[in-house]
Amino acid sequence: MHRSEYGLCASAARPSGGPRTESEQPVPIAATDYNHVRLTVRDIDVSRKFYDDVFGFEVAFELPPNPDAETREALGFLFGGVIYKFAGGLLGLRPVAPAGDTFAEDSVGLDHLSFTVASLQDVHDAAAVLDELGIDHEPVKDLGDAGMAILEFRDPDNIALEIAGPNS
Repeated sequence: MHRSEYGLCASAARPSGGPRTESEQPVPIAATDYNHVRLTVRDIDVSRKFYDDVFGFEVAFELPPNPDAETREALGFLFGGVIYKFAGGLLGLRPVAPAGDTFAEDSVGLDHLSFTVASLQDVHDAAAVLDELGIDHEPVKDLGDAGMAILEFRDPDNIALEIAGPNS
């Protein structure tokens, strides 16, 4: 496929250099897993409380209180947000969305973000945690032949989240 079929403008460079012939197919990228996801949020304090309370992930990176100029520059990639570490991956919150902005899964981009748990009981336990926190959610759904059950809910920016586990 030619890059124009993807709607891209970047040049299709080859490691060996020179133009690609019509019959040559590029070698797919050998990705082995997701590394991180960063969500754009409106209010870091509200989002931080939500993700801390719901998931309790370990913080990997955050700006310390009263950072000096060197630290502020070194951690500028945080944009005043936080990056959590969990299960070999990272989840970042980046507070740069305008005040009135809200997530819409029907727009180009992310549809939802799903987190895996080990058992069907863990899915039900997650529903109980959301109930205790007063967070609205859908009932646990059994997806039958897909072999999983899911629990759907939303974060303070309306980002669609899901807990997924085995259905038996």
